Amino acid sequence: MKRIDVVTIFPGLFDPFLRESILGSAVSSGRVAIAVHDLRAWTTDRHQVVDDAPYGGGPGMVMKPEPLVAAIEALAGPKGPERRAHVVLMTPQGARLEQAHLAELSRVEALVIVCGRYEGVDQRVVELAVDQEISIGDYVLSGGEVPAMALIEGVTRLLPGVLGNPDSAKFESFQEGLLEGPQYTRPASYRGRAVPPILLSGDHGAVARWRAEQAHAATRSRRPDLQREQTGGGEDGGAKAVPGDET
Repeated sequence: MKRIDVVTIFPGLFDPFLRESILGSAVSSGRVAIAVHDLRAWTTDRHQVVDDAPYGGGPGMVMKPEPLVAAIEALAGPKGPERRAHVVLMTPQGARLEQAHLAELSRVEALVIVCGRYEGVDQRVVELAVDQEISIGDYVLSGGEVPAMALIEGVTRLLPGVLGNPDSAKFESFQEGLLEGPQYTRPASYRGRAVPPILLSGDHGAVARWRAEQAHAATRSRRPDLQREQTGGGEDGGAKAVPGDET
């Protein structure tokens, strides 16, 4: 059973998320254990302060190192070879989350996800206690809770037995560096629009070829950057690296 621990100052945000849909089923069936922890449990002052003004001035507040490092070390152990879990910080400075990252993290036995807030976390938290920094895209949110949920769902659905059909995850967008092509279901005709005849032919080989062609066409049209990355990257011929930038 995989274990995921989340550190946040808003633990209540996760309650409905962990009860519904595929994720709720994975939790209730015991395929994954997810615990959400209030960072304030690791504060030592009467007011349970988790943030302070930034050194050097500037707007906003910065999350303090003492409670964050204490929380992470309590859940994962000190940074080093004996660590019990892999620690991820959701941060604007992180690498952009890709399907390959989800696959890697799905193979980690235990995961601790830290949700940033305010203007970010004290850099010493990263240096002392974080193994990996991840962003879910080039936009700004108020905190790391929604990105953490995206990471949790993306990882959990790749665990053995979580999806009803184990082949489902093999044929989705990004699995082969391509977008998934169009999908159809009953009725065969709707408002004058018919399902492509090839899908009704019963010829599984032809269907597979059609779907591959459609995946390449969709990727060329909507995400040509994915094909550039597969074939060698940007204008200089090298691999294209895209930084992430969200909280």
